[in-house]
Amino acid sequence: MIGRIAGRVDYKALDHVLIDVRGVGYLVFVSDRTMVALPPAGEAVALYTDLLVQETNLQLFGFTSLVEKEWHRLLMSVQGIGAKASMSILGALGADGVSRAIALGDWTALKAAKGVGPKTAQRVVIELKDKAPSVMAMAGGGDLSADPAEVIEDTPAPAPERRTPPQPAANAAAQSEALSALGNLGYSPSDAASAVVQALGDSPDADTPTLIREALKLLAPKG
Repeated sequence: MIGRIAGRVDYKALDHVLIDVRGVGYLVFVSDRTMVALPPAGEAVALYTDLLVQETNLQLFGFTSLVEKEWHRLLMSVQGIGAKASMSILGALGADGVSRAIALGDWTALKAAKGVGPKTAQRVVIELKDKAPSVMAMAGGGDLSADPAEVIEDTPAPAPERRTPPQPAANAAAQSEALSALGNLGYSPSDAASAVVQALGDSPDADTPTLIREALKLLAPKG
């Protein structure tokens, strides 16, 4: 499985780019939004990738971040959403926009993507809404200017020695990540902080996805 490509742009077409990795050219399909962000031919590029295996065809899709790649994987799991529709949604809204639309149940935003009708958009929200907090809490991202000679697999940093119980630090990290996610959804810092504090009061040991989910419930319109 090819999970990441780092090389140089050979050429860019309407919906795909050819990336030269030490003499081997990889044809990678990308969304409109990613295509705009790509550097010109001859410059270094790195993309996270997902390989679609079909009976008579293999297609490699590229993404600028792990969050975008994860949304592609989840969108593809919904009936009626194929690779083309998924890339259309990501191209129209971006990873943050998809997170916001699905977390808030805004199916009309998804309908704005070419080839996605209202019934399909509603199905996406219904099936993926509970998964939005986990995706929003993901860390990491892609670097479009990465050195093509770099190692493809990222080596995780060794875990620091813990001399004190990890719960307080974990909760602080979860709180910070939840506040950031809510801010990306458009909530004011005061409203986000109030909801996160209340959610922490109800569930002191909540992890980031749970904290985001509970805060969204508190921020949802009443009535």
